Amino acid sequence: MEIILREHVEKLGRPGDVVKVADGYARNYLLPRKLALVATAQNRRQVERERKVVDARELEERQVAEAVAGRLAGVEIAIARRVGETETLYGSVTSADVAEALQAQGIEIDKRKIQLAEPIKQLGQFEVPVKLHRDVVSPVKVRVVKEEA
Repeated sequence: MEIILREHVEKLGRPGDVVKVADGYARNYLLPRKLALVATAQNRRQVERERKVVDARELEERQVAEAVAGRLAGVEIAIARRVGETETLYGSVTSADVAEALQAQGIEIDKRKIQLAEPIKQLGQFEVPVKLHRDVVSPVKVRVVKEEA
């Protein structure tokens, strides 16, 4: 089935793209959630009008994300954790911990945007990617240090 996307769908396309998908995927997922429309001449014209508005909004969001990425470029955060005798952490450092440390420095980032593959479980310095926008990813330097008693 040919459909026109109204919103960005990961691994499928951007708003306004005409894509061919399985009938069941379109009927059961995309159409009920209003993520897409059936590809007709009238719907194509409607999506073109919407696309102009979406492009302007996306450009603005990207500029904001790039400004935040510029602020994140020079940021290095230190997170203190208790360690055992063999220098292993009690617990781990998660994306929520990184978001909290960034917030303490005055940078508001949602923890879901911090792309930590798995929690950090050792001392050291790490680069953690933060996905601010679909096209803007900024690394943040995170140092995990020993908590002083």
